[in-house]
Amino acid sequence: MNGCLGHIGLGLIALGLGACSSTGPAPVTERTTARSPSQPAAKPPAVRSSSPQIAPSTNGLHTVQRGETLYAIAFANNLDYREIARWNRIESVDRIFVGQVLKLTPPPGAVEIQPLDEVPPPSASPLAEAPLLRTPQAILLPYTEANWAQVSNPTPAVAAATPPVEKPVASPVATAPAAPPVVPPASATATVASWQWPTDGTLAGRFGAAGGKGIDIVGPRNTPIKAVAAGKVVYSGSGLRGYGHLLIVKHAGEFLSAYAHNESILVKEGDSVTAGQKIALMGDSDADRVELHFEIRRYGKPLDPLDYLPERS
Repeated sequence: MNGCLGHIGLGLIALGLGACSSTGPAPVTERTTARSPSQPAAKPPAVRSSSPQIAPSTNGLHTVQRGETLYAIAFANNLDYREIARWNRIESVDRIFVGQVLKLTPPPGAVEIQPLDEVPPPSASPLAEAPLLRTPQAILLPYTEANWAQVSNPTPAVAAATPPVEKPVASPVATAPAAPPVVPPASATATVASWQWPTDGTLAGRFGAAGGKGIDIVGPRNTPIKAVAAGKVVYSGSGLRGYGHLLIVKHAGEFLSAYAHNESILVKEGDSVTAGQKIALMGDSDADRVELHFEIRRYGKPLDPLDYLPERS
């Protein structure tokens, strides 16, 4: 009997210990919500850059942050990168330093850079032919008393014998009025051999509409984005506010082309690209829809891309 009670006591103690051990936290399991096959996948959250955003300066100064380039700073402030370099005595536009404070306004007496091909070339006007002047020829006479007397005091007979020399009268030359100088129109392809459309899609936003500095082309996600002309990648990143993942390519003649809101970028800064080369994929980074925002700038000034791109059928 005592043995049975002992076994019962031990069993109660074991049960008590088991109850105490069960008071710990329950294991956490990962649960997923079932989704029907027809239900579209949720859009992934927008990717935000961890680098500082470049905003237009409000005080004429800009402090360089990590990852910024002179091209991007100039782009954000609608300036020519060469002017910023000249105002700040920067020898190489590819070398700026973190923490460097740049002046974004010209110093007193600075001369604005003007495109060379926008200055009308000098025009030559035809010159009127100068009239031919004839000078009477002198006659050499040997020295004699008679010849000296004739030259000093010519007699009427000698004067009559010598025919008078008629002074030639210059006939008026009719001159045509000088033609006004011909100023050739600014050619969009003066310094770029050919321009190509950056992508396929529907033109949904035009230059100048609602303050737009370029055009918007809407298409499916991951549509290839191509370089419009040969050039060099001078910026690749997401540091410009409102542009998302952005590419800037420098072309001949100080043209810049910009490709914004990309899903992914396929080239890096310093790469040389050819016309038509795939450089990015269309996306909606920092945008409300999948699209390419495309700009062309020259000397820091936005230009209408439709004036440069070929007509589409």
